[in-house]
Amino acid sequence: MSRTERKPRLLVLSQVYPPDPASVGQHMGDAAEEMVRRGWDVKVLTSARGYDDSSIRYESHEDRNGVDVRRLPLSSFGKRHFLLRALAAILFMLQTIVRGLFAGKSDVLLVSTSPPMCIVAALVIRMFRRTSIKFWVMDINPDQLIALGAIKPTSFSARIMDFFNRWILRKADDVIVLDRFMGDSMMKKLDVRSKLHTMPPWPHEDHLETVPRDENPFRKEHGLQDKFVFMYSGNHAIGLPLKTFLDAAVTFKDDPKIVFLFVGGGVRKKEVEEAIATHDLKNMISLPYQPIENLRYSLSTADVHLVGVGDDMVGVVHPCKIYGAMAVGRPILLLGPDPCHVSDLVHQNNIGWHIGIGDYEKAKHVIREIADTPRPELDAMGERSLQAVRDQLSKDRLCGMFCDVLEGKA
Repeated sequence: MSRTERKPRLLVLSQVYPPDPASVGQHMGDAAEEMVRRGWDVKVLTSARGYDDSSIRYESHEDRNGVDVRRLPLSSFGKRHFLLRALAAILFMLQTIVRGLFAGKSDVLLVSTSPPMCIVAALVIRMFRRTSIKFWVMDINPDQLIALGAIKPTSFSARIMDFFNRWILRKADDVIVLDRFMGDSMMKKLDVRSKLHTMPPWPHEDHLETVPRDENPFRKEHGLQDKFVFMYSGNHAIGLPLKTFLDAAVTFKDDPKIVFLFVGGGVRKKEVEEAIATHDLKNMISLPYQPIENLRYSLSTADVHLVGVGDDMVGVVHPCKIYGAMAVGRPILLLGPDPCHVSDLVHQNNIGWHIGIGDYEKAKHVIREIADTPRPELDAMGERSLQAVRDQLSKDRLCGMFCDVLEGKA
């Protein structure tokens, strides 16, 4: 290939990237590898340490399925302390600015809101390199911090974050949001309808399949063969409303049939572990994130998957965990408001139940109703979940659509 026929180049800024299990990184990895298959030269700048567990170290430089991955030091200190997370985000931003400016000319720069500071790096790189920005909105700040009461809408930090939000919305060639509610939130900041694309993230189907209950080694490992398992799997984020469900679950502590299984990490994981210790819950289990290669077994262990959405988080965050649950053919129990993106999926496909946050009595009733539902009805819901993924939400379809946007074909 001559110098004038070089491959088009994509630069990806993402604090997390495989093998880190965080969902944002997994989706970035899928998109980056698809762009390699399409003939692009792809470079990723990411953290050298685990996002949830900063004691985990990754290779500083790796060719990962054709993607040139460069991992930067001092970019993750774990998620236990907000100030350390903020410091890591700032250090990552500064390093990506320097690395991005000296990485040569890229045709496209892909940046998400994880972490929000990456927006600044993308804008600085564009200023000097005139790179086309594709802005993938995973969550929205300062809106999330305001909803959590961490900052006030009129604070300096809120104003500066919104300043950069409007700046990147103005400069980006394309803006990709995960659902219609997030699109509305972006439109309140700046009218971007001419370049706004709405598409949900895809399930990690390469690592997912429905594993029969009686053949699942994960069920056997944890003594769950004859149990009815309610599972929450993923990030126990600060905006996740778990208390209603945990309080209701305590009332079933003496029921030998029902088990509540919480898998993953995050700041609210301690609420699960406190409930277990305080009430001596033998039927509630807390496990860490599972390796991606075991995901099919862990997710298939559930009879029903719990998905939580905070009342103030609609249009601000997007619960990606629902897609993995659907991809292994399981019904959904939504703890959150209606309408929201999850309630859209649950109602449109008839795949589950809904509990409002704080409705403790209904939560107890619904848990009992679900556990007593005949197996054929549960299986039919699970099949509808799986069919919705095949028809609307498959990785081939959605990752393909996303990469079409990166290539400027959509």
